[in-house]
Amino acid sequence: MIIVGLTGSIGMGKSATADMFRGFDIPVFDADAAVHKLQSKNGRAIPLIEETFPGVVDDGVLDRAMLGQMVFADKAALKKLEAIMHPMVQEDRIAFFEQATKENKNIVVVDIPLLFETGGEKACDKVVVVSAPYEVQRNRVLERVGMTPDKFEDILSKQTPDAIKREKADFIVETDKGFDHARLQVQKIIETLSE
Repeated sequence: MIIVGLTGSIGMGKSATADMFRGFDIPVFDADAAVHKLQSKNGRAIPLIEETFPGVVDDGVLDRAMLGQMVFADKAALKKLEAIMHPMVQEDRIAFFEQATKENKNIVVVDIPLLFETGGEKACDKVVVVSAPYEVQRNRVLERVGMTPDKFEDILSKQTPDAIKREKADFIVETDKGFDHARLQVQKIIETLSE
């Protein structure tokens, strides 16, 4: 089984690209979706989060904004949250691989936004980077509700620069030329990996 790491900076079109892989019947493990499920109402992570950060859970529902304020300015608090979340996400990822093996899948994709930042590329056979020119990226992100230029730049500063991601990639999906163009690139990647 070939494990493909899928990554890209904010606003590059990674989610749409992950959906394109799914459209070609390639299983995709979405790390962000796994976290959201674990932190959803009465999710598996909720009791541990409540125990570690008293007051952030009300009736089984996590106050993400309150938790965010606690952990983003405090590295020790962030480490505590990561110590809760990472093992659970890892369990979900292992279950995903087991299911893909049962289904005789030759290729699987792990969608990890901070792949290079966390060293996750070491666990992948190939890496696909989703990319677009800076202006396209910036315009997409600033269209999001609640996003500001400062917030965008702050997020970017915490991510590996796109140019470095592109250098480290085995494949690049350019997302500024429309969905059909991107889908064709995804199809070619799958064909190359299937050979």
